[in-house]
Amino acid sequence: MNIAVPRETTPGEKRVALVPEVVARLVKDGHAVAVERAAGELAGFPDAAFGTAGATIVDDVAALYSTADAVIKVQRPRRDAAAGLDEIARLRAGSTLIALLSPRSEPELLRDLAARGVTAIALELVPRITRAQMMDVLSSQSTVAGYKAALLAANAVLRFFPLLMTAAGTVRPSKVLVIGAGVAGLQAIATARRLGAVVEAFDTRPVVKEQVQSLGASFVELDVSASEAQDAGGYAKELAEDHIRREKELIHEHAANADAVITTALVPGRRAPVLIPEATVRAMRPGSAIVDLAAEQGGNCELAVPGEMVVRHGVTIMAPLHLPSELAHDASQMYARNVAALLEHLAPEGAMAVDLSDEITGAIAVTANGAVRLDPNTGAIAPDAPAAAATKEKTR
Repeated sequence: MNIAVPRETTPGEKRVALVPEVVARLVKDGHAVAVERAAGELAGFPDAAFGTAGATIVDDVAALYSTADAVIKVQRPRRDAAAGLDEIARLRAGSTLIALLSPRSEPELLRDLAARGVTAIALELVPRITRAQMMDVLSSQSTVAGYKAALLAANAVLRFFPLLMTAAGTVRPSKVLVIGAGVAGLQAIATARRLGAVVEAFDTRPVVKEQVQSLGASFVELDVSASEAQDAGGYAKELAEDHIRREKELIHEHAANADAVITTALVPGRRAPVLIPEATVRAMRPGSAIVDLAAEQGGNCELAVPGEMVVRHGVTIMAPLHLPSELAHDASQMYARNVAALLEHLAPEGAMAVDLSDEITGAIAVTANGAVRLDPNTGAIAPDAPAAAATKEKTR
């Protein structure tokens, strides 16, 4: 199978979809890997390393796409008329695109990919089941984001994170509130604790209480049942109006006493819930900080500006986009290993075999056979999609 790795074109994106370590494995398995020149440069992977691993370095990006059976990217294909860029038009009919596609928020992208005859694999839809753990890109990249968020918070506040006993007296540790105890939140908790902060964590799902406490943090609890708080996949659900009101009151109380707040609350397919209104920011201590990891879905803080750092009411508010890109070397390695596990699943005999009846493949193939399979409103397979149990397509 011919695998292509283009250079990422999304502004600020430093990651590369495959790294030399993984390329070497794919070449050993009989695949041909072509990498656009300088694709890994910003992540610390020079062209020479890819060449040593067995990849072909390509200067002509059109040629790279034209021969590819599978195109592996980090970000979704980008269009920019002013720059004369159209990555969808570069994709060959019959090829497979594997990337983070934000499929629920980009219905037009899915329609265009289907019309082009491209099978699109959305990595953020990998199901949370045991046999898909090695393919879980969201978890690996959330680990990076949670770690980096704690470092950003420590750098932004006007205090030490740890308790210090000095000749000038005792300096109390910073108080950190982490909202959302998913993968990113748990890593943020662990990192803030390693830095010496006193950490509280809030999550609507009672099931995560033990995980939070095992990391040395206190759990801030809202009295909702597990069935109300999370779906079958383990993700947070949108709460009823009364629960949301009580949730905001609880967060307001704890945020007002925190030196740093890290927010990670997301509901799949929806705008991120606004959990920190302006009134809460105003109640926080001057010199404190908020790191909003939900910025790509609108943000958890009302005053957050996606992609920017602002100061409001004496509070520094950061809303970074593509945060894992800031640790591009390790983030790329983790991403590439996830993709390698997925390729082994999709091409067990060397050729791409997209079996839509498979539990994993059927969940992540958002376009196939010229049709859009995902309803962006419900996240379910569209009624007019091909019958999953009977559809199997192969490309060589």
